[in-house]
Amino acid sequence: MSDRLRYDGKTVLVIGAATGMGAAVAQGATALGAKVIALDVANVTFPVDQSIQIDLRNRDNVDSAIGQLTGSIDAVFACAGVADGTPGIMLINFTAQRYLIEQLIVRGTLGRGSAVSMISSVAGLGWMQNIAQVQDFLANTEWDTMAKWVADHDGTDAYSFSKQAINCYVAQSSFSMLQQGMRINAILPGPTDTPLARANADMWLGFGSDYRAAAGVDTLVPQQMADVMLFLCSDAASGVNGVSLLVDQGHVNAAITDAFEAPIVKMLAGLIPFEF
Repeated sequence: MSDRLRYDGKTVLVIGAATGMGAAVAQGATALGAKVIALDVANVTFPVDQSIQIDLRNRDNVDSAIGQLTGSIDAVFACAGVADGTPGIMLINFTAQRYLIEQLIVRGTLGRGSAVSMISSVAGLGWMQNIAQVQDFLANTEWDTMAKWVADHDGTDAYSFSKQAINCYVAQSSFSMLQQGMRINAILPGPTDTPLARANADMWLGFGSDYRAAAGVDTLVPQQMADVMLFLCSDAASGVNGVSLLVDQGHVNAAITDAFEAPIVKMLAGLIPFEF
């Protein structure tokens, strides 16, 4: 079992590798024997095998980064993410990462036996209640048409919609990817102590603080998310596909079943109407 968790002889690509969960994934993959290629707009300050600077809001820049990738890639970890208020949030959080993954498949860089893991969020829990709109967006498969769809639909250039898109994309594309010998999954992190979360601490780290206090647990850390993502792309998870996995210390399911009272979670899951 332990050998099937390792990445010896494998090459992995980490999108958004400079800080937070992406950095934890990149460092964890290195420790497990992988050759690591890191993509980020910021400088990667720890050892990796190749580092490529990329602006996910710029298609030409993304194409340039893809052109610098040589050889096959065994796993892609799509970890880039920004908060509401960031220009081009939908491009960064979803569109460019989807484009990059699909370009690697088209080029044969990502092939049979490979796996993809993305970072979603509990903010995207309501994707099934909004599936018609999300699938209407996902029906656009080109960069320009995806960007135009977002521009034409108010409220979709937003953090929550980007995470709904990830959840639906993982579920929807898992079958076609499996037919090509590939797998795709995602994690839905609970509040995690990252630089991005600290920059939005009142909302992001305040969320679920009552649950953590009642349960007597600490705020999650990036390594806990990285461990799950690395498992999902390992040979040990070869039967896991199309799953968006909660990594939240049980907060969401406790709220859904009323084991812990958290109306906001039920609202995010689309089980009760939002109250303003």
